[in-house]
Amino acid sequence: LFGAGQRLSSSVLKVSAMLRTFALRATIRRPHFQTLRFYNISAQDQAKIKAWTPNKKVQSWIEEQAKILQPKDIHLCDGSQKEFQTLTSQLESQGVITRLNPAKRPNSFAARSDPNDVARVESRTYICTKTKDEAGPTNNWMAPDQMRETMKPLLSGSMKGRTMYVMPYSMGPLGSPISHIGVQVTDSSYVVANMGIMTRMGKGALDVLGSDKDFVRCTHTLGAPLKEGQKDVNWPCNPTKYIVHYPEERSIVSYGSGYGGNALLGKKCFSLRIASAMAKEGGWLAEHMLILGLTNPQGVKKYVAAAFPSACGKTNLAMMTPTLPGWKVETVGDDIAWMKFGKDGRLYAINPENGFFGVAPGTSMKSNPNAMKTITSNTLFTNVALTADGDVYWEGIGDKPKGTIIDWKGNSIPEGQQSKEPLAHANSRFTVPIAQCPSVDPMWNNPEGVPIDAIIFGGRRSSTVPLVYQAFDWEHGVFMGASVASEQTAAAEGPRGQLRHDPFAMLPFCGYNMGDYLTHWLNVGSKADANKLPKMFFVNWFRKGKDGSFLWPGFGENSRVLKWIVERCDAKGEEGAVKTPVGFIPKEGGIDTTGLQGVSAETMKELFAIKPADWMNDVSSLRSYFEIFGSRLPSGIKKQLDSLEARLKSA
Repeated sequence: LFGAGQRLSSSVLKVSAMLRTFALRATIRRPHFQTLRFYNISAQDQAKIKAWTPNKKVQSWIEEQAKILQPKDIHLCDGSQKEFQTLTSQLESQGVITRLNPAKRPNSFAARSDPNDVARVESRTYICTKTKDEAGPTNNWMAPDQMRETMKPLLSGSMKGRTMYVMPYSMGPLGSPISHIGVQVTDSSYVVANMGIMTRMGKGALDVLGSDKDFVRCTHTLGAPLKEGQKDVNWPCNPTKYIVHYPEERSIVSYGSGYGGNALLGKKCFSLRIASAMAKEGGWLAEHMLILGLTNPQGVKKYVAAAFPSACGKTNLAMMTPTLPGWKVETVGDDIAWMKFGKDGRLYAINPENGFFGVAPGTSMKSNPNAMKTITSNTLFTNVALTADGDVYWEGIGDKPKGTIIDWKGNSIPEGQQSKEPLAHANSRFTVPIAQCPSVDPMWNNPEGVPIDAIIFGGRRSSTVPLVYQAFDWEHGVFMGASVASEQTAAAEGPRGQLRHDPFAMLPFCGYNMGDYLTHWLNVGSKADANKLPKMFFVNWFRKGKDGSFLWPGFGENSRVLKWIVERCDAKGEEGAVKTPVGFIPKEGGIDTTGLQGVSAETMKELFAIKPADWMNDVSSLRSYFEIFGSRLPSGIKKQLDSLEARLKSA
């Protein structure tokens, strides 16, 4: 199931119930935090940990976490199929998850979260750099020492009555020069099951660490300790939530949530927030981007990376079934890209993840048939609805099935009765191995990565932005990435539909000052051979007409736009394109519309209409937004904004 081939017997360590109590004289102004209780780690337990890994850094960190969190026992994970089956069987017997109909979805399960634990909690997410300026204006910040003092009373004893699971995992193919290793502790077996799918978790990661290599330290607790004899709830969590990152230390602490990226710390926390800071130091890129391979009828293949805000179509694009005859899209990843320069001077990318954590609503055989085929087995669903025949349902999947439906909150909706609320949560998810995807690229697990020919930015814009346009050069492309703005989706907190600036689709995920992040992107390009850099583009599938309907059909028809993009990668000058104030757009007839239904010549013109007055509004909005970066805004970005304004005024 997990594709890593790990086979290491699990060890469950019984931590001594004997407690050693001592008083800590108050250096913190919290009367209730006068005493900490630590477990003693027995010599026998230490021996078991040492037998599990020779890495002394890992050994001491596990012991340190056990002393603070005070679990009833410790489980050293091996990432095996047997372990997954054991955990899911336990969760099923506890009523935490429901096994789906084996005839319809074998080895698949559904869980319901607490209604108050359904998405990322950006308001409780912190970047704890040494200074506030290093975190920047787009991140919540607290001084590291202050945050540690804040977290101490919360973490102390937070795993009482629960098992502490220890998960070694690789973000990226095992042994890849682009990959990195993390170790996470958690008191949620559901998190373990998900991480086993989303990462290369188990012995293989320990083997890469060896006896002396360092790792990203990831602490996760539900913040719901159990007293002796206390009955547990189906989805334990805590109203108080913290998602804390220490970039200089390369560590993460998550408290209070069991959902998604708040708890699967290899995902956004490690692979973007911590990794982006690591990338800045190391001269590489850690990005919120899908990766796909596009092959034309002549067999020529190009690889594309694309950045979109969450729930804006990344997974659909990554798994697209092209409508253009003879064209093929293959999937490397749908969410994260780590990119480094190869020996040949080209930019190579890996997908650090091992699975898809996709948004369920809207996924259907029409919008994403490859995703639907991927999730037919070995899948964990969260906050979807359940049908009478033991299958899953969500809005947009197709016709509503017969019989009673159980919504994501557990309410029974009889057949024929209209529910007042969505049956599945808008941010309901599926977790499934990438290897099951019918469109998976044969190079998806290549340790060296794949060479990137084009980088695409996009978002939900109902007006102004054309269907596709191309940057004049790398610096202009970085400016395009900095100008990403999108209508709010259900994947994060905030009013849906509200437009927010989201540079590079990294607003919630950049682990340091976003102004410095833009400078890093400019520096990456300036140090490279311009002829070997990827070309950069911007797309907008969501432009609407006067009647409020979408002008472009999207989904598989987006292959027509990708065709123009990859053709432009090899084009010279304005070949196949027209220069406009905002960038190159396709010349008339440049988008292959052969066999395209329902899109007239007039609609195509509207899709590419550049209205200077609308763009000037964007310029004004960007200029105001960029002010938050102060002196950290790179001069190259300011120059590009001024140049865009000048071109628009001259148009």
